[in-house]
Amino acid sequence: MALSYKARRRWALVILLIGLPLYIVLAVNLVDLFERPPLWLELLIFVALGVVWILPFKFIFLGIGQADPDADDDETQG
Repeated sequence: MALSYKARRRWALVILLIGLPLYIVLAVNLVDLFERPPLWLELLIFVALGVVWILPFKFIFLGIGQADPDADDDETQG
């Protein structure tokens, strides 16, 4: 079952406000478990982790910045 536009907007907000900070803390602690790598490798790791976190949630964020496709034209006009 596909999520409605409003449900996707709510989940996107939850993911960005709660999930992303938790993921950042997890990624930093994961890298700190090992001896600190060279700066270029550390940057590469964080860039890769920054891209990987969004892949499972891609379908939630698609089209969120657009107008609600389920809304009537009268409501979107003003």
